[in-house]
Amino acid sequence: QVQVVESGGGLVQAGGSLRLSCAASGLTTSSINGIDWYRQAPGSRREFVARISSGGVTNYADSVKGRFTISRDNVKNTVYLQMNDLKPEDTAVYYCNIDLGRLAYWGQGTQVTVSS
Repeated sequence: QVQVVESGGGLVQAGGSLRLSCAASGLTTSSINGIDWYRQAPGSRREFVARISSGGVTNYADSVKGRFTISRDNVKNTVYLQMNDLKPEDTAVYYCNIDLGRLAYWGQGTQVTVSS
């Protein structure tokens, strides 16, 4: 059974940092095409934040470039999202998505709140 669990969210002041984790279990690393972070603010659509491919290539939304860094630990099957210089507009529920090609698995999300 595949499980995807995000953690690391919380309340932080503007300019602060958080590191989110996405732990996946029940699947093999070789089956993963890529792992994405998305976020959804209240009243807004879910939007792409960052991606790390199976080959280690990273992509970021323009709104987070230079502030967020996605990385992975293949041994732990965990992906991290280091978020620096957080802004109030980064407030959202952050979701991890495991891309297996024909299938995708989502976690339950972790809340990030940035106060001004």
